[in-house]
Amino acid sequence: MDREAALTLLQEYTKNPGLIKHAMAVEAAMGAYAARFNEDVNKWRIVGLVHDLDYEQYPDMKLHAKMAAEILQQKGYPDDIVYAVHAHNEYHGLPQKSLLDKTLYAVDELCGFIVAVALVRPNKSIAEVDVNSVKKKMKNTAFARQVDREAIYKGAETLGVELDEHIRIVLTAMQQIAAELGL
Repeated sequence: MDREAALTLLQEYTKNPGLIKHAMAVEAAMGAYAARFNEDVNKWRIVGLVHDLDYEQYPDMKLHAKMAAEILQQKGYPDDIVYAVHAHNEYHGLPQKSLLDKTLYAVDELCGFIVAVALVRPNKSIAEVDVNSVKKKMKNTAFARQVDREAIYKGAETLGVELDEHIRIVLTAMQQIAAELGL
């Protein structure tokens, strides 16, 4: 599996720069967790990169992730990657069985939320974001109301990681690619 091929595939289906940046944020977070769990960093990063490749064309939750899984299967991606991508959308009712599945689910919403927190900072910089600022914004239900906070809590719990540590891992990974994220 080649990162450049995965990026090309993502860009074939996704033109929105915000969605591509989200994919890159999830890619970074997945890489950080793969290193923490002694897993295949390249493979986990690719899962993060392609997890929403269908979202622009299929934003309906009945189709999102299911279509991405079909595309990835047709392209010859391994079954565990196909499954992780499909299972990250809870609408389909697929259990997150493997650590790969659970981690993708755990980081997806948090990446989006951290971007929202960064965008309200004075310099719109992720460098200005810390764990406490993320947690404070999570308590404000009017802020970034489209983000499923329960998924963030549930994700950390499923991974067996304290919420503060979960936020720190994902935030640090995203801060390392701040330039690519435009933050």
